[in-house]
Amino acid sequence: MQLKSLVFGEGMCPKRFYGDRAKTTILTSFPQETAHCRMSPHSAARVVVVGAGLSGLSAASTLVKAGFRHIQVLEAMGRPGGRVYTTRPFGQNVIELGANWIHGQEANPLFLLAQEQGLLLEERGSASIMCLPGSVTPRDYFFRESRRQLPVEEVEQVCSFFSGLTSRAFESELEPRHSSQSLGGYLDEEFAQSPLAALEDGPRVFEWCKRSECTDEASSSLYEVSASQLGHYVALEGGFFNSLGPGGYQALADTLVDNLPPGALLCDRPVHSIHWALQEEKNHTRPVRVLCQGGQCFMADHVIVTVPLGFLKENAVAMFEPALPKSKADAIERLGFGTVDKIYLRFEDRFWPHDCAGIQLVWDAGPEDEEVYQHSQSEGGAWRDMWYKKICGFDTVARHPTVLCGWITGREARHMESLDEKIVGEVCVRMLRSFTGWSVPEPAQVLMSKWGSERFVRGSYTYPPPGVDAVREHTALAAPLPLPCEAGYSQAKPLQVLFAGEATHANFYTTTHGAYMTGIREAQRLIDHYSDSEPRFL
Repeated sequence: MQLKSLVFGEGMCPKRFYGDRAKTTILTSFPQETAHCRMSPHSAARVVVVGAGLSGLSAASTLVKAGFRHIQVLEAMGRPGGRVYTTRPFGQNVIELGANWIHGQEANPLFLLAQEQGLLLEERGSASIMCLPGSVTPRDYFFRESRRQLPVEEVEQVCSFFSGLTSRAFESELEPRHSSQSLGGYLDEEFAQSPLAALEDGPRVFEWCKRSECTDEASSSLYEVSASQLGHYVALEGGFFNSLGPGGYQALADTLVDNLPPGALLCDRPVHSIHWALQEEKNHTRPVRVLCQGGQCFMADHVIVTVPLGFLKENAVAMFEPALPKSKADAIERLGFGTVDKIYLRFEDRFWPHDCAGIQLVWDAGPEDEEVYQHSQSEGGAWRDMWYKKICGFDTVARHPTVLCGWITGREARHMESLDEKIVGEVCVRMLRSFTGWSVPEPAQVLMSKWGSERFVRGSYTYPPPGVDAVREHTALAAPLPLPCEAGYSQAKPLQVLFAGEATHANFYTTTHGAYMTGIREAQRLIDHYSDSEPRFL
């Protein structure tokens, strides 16, 4: 995912992102509207964009560049960026609580944008793999609970085998017998037939690999992810992970914000409901009404909804009037949306060796062991007592020589969010001491993300559960309303409600470039619509 250059304090937003907090029930004009001007159909159209993440900002920016004059972006949080959240809690250098990387270079519009704007990281080495879950190098220290450091050769053997298995899934090279299996089930079956399963530490390292893969999939467990559906995801070539420069991911989002006219972006404007398919009345001729929680109401010809899938899962039923079609409601229910959190520990002094890029924790009975997972499904809430076992390890952080970053996913991450930061820090230090035997001091600061608790997000990104036709559901989620031939809407104005966001892309879900591209996709849908309707003069 991408970054922005400006950093805002928590709950704050620069003045340029606020419009007047009018108490008027219905706003009949958008900030960009000018009086006494003749407009072409597309420049007269009013478009509301719900959400100022990368998809919402790319949609709005694309429309503005195409000549649309009346664009209003409504962001529920006090800052633009969405799941991009660049902070500076430990000094002048950035810490990313949300998106960390640009995934691939070739045909990646975000990479090209960052390159054009001079936002890419210039230095190489450890900085380019900062906080990279699942990225194993000879500089990673793997420890068993017995404080024994594992041989690099054995760890690399198991990790390489694991990588080969997941590659087969992502490249759609699975045998037919695996088509209905979970990713965890497929991996277990293949590993059991490998000589590596007989190694003393092989099964334990393999469990660590599965735990780490949960971070990539944003899932509570790989037993809840489809093996066969991963083949629809497309990884772009040309360097999979590329850290951004000193401006962080926020710098990328800011370049999109800068394309918008003054007043086009309003923060702290949670949308309460979207009423579409409205009949023309004396006081309005627009088919869509967007009502904010604060009472503001925006009439529009089109609304582009870019909120996260997690938010839709919790709010879609009450948010739309008329209700969403069954195909779209089913897609929201069937696609998975998981939580990935980071735990940053800042120490006064570095206590780990200088050749150590990460401290990885290998449990005797980790949560991604099939037997442990199955038991946890039937034992009620007892797993909460062992939530910390889902942490893969602690990695070094670029430009922060005394900071470590831990990763945790799924229900354990959501439980961690309910705990005090001091308690989380104490648990992490206790694990580091227990596994390594080193003298680990108390952290000077503890900082953790809380994406599952964020009420306007409710998670991190999308994954395909077993038994789900992911392409069908992504496509259904992306379909604009009213649907073609939908009963009762044959005479309705087209493209009233459009949908964007990473969850609406069948091949680039989970990524920032997927989010960015879907915003452009929906903007282009409107541009094409008005291009087809405008008169041609020969």
